[in-house]
Amino acid sequence: MHEMAITQSVVDAVCEHAAGRRVHSVKVQVGELCAVVPDSMQFCFELATQGTVADGAVLDLDVQPGQARCRTCGQEFALHDPILLCPCGSADVEVLSGRDLRILSMEVS
Repeated sequence: MHEMAITQSVVDAVCEHAAGRRVHSVKVQVGELCAVVPDSMQFCFELATQGTVADGAVLDLDVQPGQARCRTCGQEFALHDPILLCPCGSADVEVLSGRDLRILSMEVS
């Protein structure tokens, strides 16, 4: 389960930036092409935050679809899974977005 390693990295970064302040919530943007299962990441977040300044914090995941452009027909289209295939049938596709994972914000006190 790679979600645990990814989530641990997020928690480590959040705790470092919190600088000892209590973390109440964290908003993370996840591209659909990252192959991260949101429910698994939620579960891992609860485990990874135990005993930290983020213990009990809420994880808000903003899942974004992938975006691609077909090099054959020029069409831009949404990608919801890692199968890189244009609606025209071409597999000559450039991924524009959807592989990112970003910490957007966190609420601390």
